[in-house]
Amino acid sequence: MTELSLLAAAPALAGASDHLDPLKLFLDADIVVQVVMAGLLLASVWVWTIIIAFSVRFAGVKRRSAKFEDEFWKVDDFDAFMKERGRRDIPSARVASSAMAEWRNSTRGKALDRDGTRQRLASALESQVAQEADSLADRLNFLATVGSVAPFVGLFGTVWGIMNSFFQIGMQQNSSLAVVAPGISEALFATAIGLFAAIPAVIAYNRFSHSVNSFEAKLNRFADRFHASLSRELERG
Repeated sequence: MTELSLLAAAPALAGASDHLDPLKLFLDADIVVQVVMAGLLLASVWVWTIIIAFSVRFAGVKRRSAKFEDEFWKVDDFDAFMKERGRRDIPSARVASSAMAEWRNSTRGKALDRDGTRQRLASALESQVAQEADSLADRLNFLATVGSVAPFVGLFGTVWGIMNSFFQIGMQQNSSLAVVAPGISEALFATAIGLFAAIPAVIAYNRFSHSVNSFEAKLNRFADRFHASLSRELERG
């Protein structure tokens, strides 16, 4: 190779990259693949937003509920305690408030139906515990959706990109690897983004679902203990 040829090839060699450039892969991709990538990236951002927000919220809920229950079991007059502190934004407090509201309604009349009161208290407690668990798990369905759908959306982008690459082969009548390799790389990048969105979503969903189930079980134990305490009050009455 002559000196002039080397000088001419120098800019091309300098511009060549020895690693993948995600931004370039995105910008060079077909418009359909770009839309798929953008959608998956937005889904990934929302997944991480939910993960961070839920972690912070759930840690606070657990801490406040544990503190409330410690204070609750130290008092002798549940009714007075709930009137004073029962309006807090705490799952345990709302569970106890639902039971106390039913207690007041059931014991207000002259004729006290003990068995009926116990059943209504149990129903009120169970319903409130389920409502608290549903409230905590409200946004987790999005994690499950992204975890199951994102890989297939990425695969759709990959299939479309590969189809486009084969179309270019037909148009240029050139089956050289240099013709199809860039398009295939861009197409496979869509699947990579789909996995990038799906993997943390699945891990977070499984972990958070377990945490919510554990917290619901803890609320059920609190409700059972409170129901037993109110049942003893009924027997004394």
